[in-house]
Amino acid sequence: MAVDGVPVPVEVRVSARARRLSMRVDAARNIVRISTPPRVMDKDLHLFVGRHRDWLQQRLSAVPDKVVFVPGAIVPILGVDHVIRHLPTGRRTPQPVTLPDGTHELRVGGEVEFVPRRVADFLKAEARRLLVARSQDKAARLGARIAGITVRDTRSRWGSCSPDGRLSYCWRLVMAPDPVFDYVVAHEVAHLREMNHSARFWAICASLTDGVAEHRDWLRANGARLHRYGA
Repeated sequence: MAVDGVPVPVEVRVSARARRLSMRVDAARNIVRISTPPRVMDKDLHLFVGRHRDWLQQRLSAVPDKVVFVPGAIVPILGVDHVIRHLPTGRRTPQPVTLPDGTHELRVGGEVEFVPRRVADFLKAEARRLLVARSQDKAARLGARIAGITVRDTRSRWGSCSPDGRLSYCWRLVMAPDPVFDYVVAHEVAHLREMNHSARFWAICASLTDGVAEHRDWLRANGARLHRYGA
């Protein structure tokens, strides 16, 4: 599909439960998702998209550009912007550095073509290190046991807790502001005590971190932007 002459990936999902055509923009994957009842003809799909062209253009224009991990790009680490700087003779493992003027760099050595992978690997490792440490700390405060922790590149949720006490997180949380990062950890650890979203659950969550509602709202408003990094 093309919008204003620009090709846009489309994913069509046929659902027996769908009563009508619906469409949404997946900002994380930069694609248009269309849900359709069975036996809808292609021409009807095109007419449906055409009727909503203005809405679609508005939504697509609001999708943030991808940020590739190359020298000069800016990547947030716990919400603090770092400029990626390539130092050919420097350490290959990325090193966050605070400059005298208060700005921040993420310095990466070795061959320039490997900078994107090294930055991504560093962020994933840093995410795991921090997520494990904070999860264990908060679980200890509750006297709860964690059965295991996994860190992945999930799209549909930032974290989850299984009934047997296994926690799972999205590594991209390491780019969110520190208080937001902490809230997600508190949220999942609280599920070790309450596998629901009852008033008791939210009270436990609030005992583990501050500003629960504020940080939950930040994720809803800005979380999709974290998926633009690392293209």
